[in-house]
Amino acid sequence: MNGSSGPKTFMIHPTAMSMPSYPVYCYQPGCGQLAVYKIAARWSDGVTQELKTYGLTCADCLAKWFQRSQARRAACRLAAGEKLEAPGIYELARGSRDRQLQRREDLEIQLQQPV
Repeated sequence: MNGSSGPKTFMIHPTAMSMPSYPVYCYQPGCGQLAVYKIAARWSDGVTQELKTYGLTCADCLAKWFQRSQARRAACRLAAGEKLEAPGIYELARGSRDRQLQRREDLEIQLQQPV
């Protein structure tokens, strides 16, 4: 034995993860373009929070995926103590963490469906 008291575990803090260095493509089947936007909503269980991703899209597929994210959010059921904000549009940037992504509220307003 090497004197250790058990298996070692390593925890990766979620905010330590940055956008991968490899190309990220639009989620739309058959599109093939690079993703430039992340559609995501802030989620929290009261202890931790993160961005829940609904899709990664190119500019051409953004409207379709943003509408889809709104429908998915409306159908979402939350457990007691959970909070899920409305989906937002964020610009993807190489080497950036979720907290560093620029939110594009101008695009959200432009693409908002009438209620």
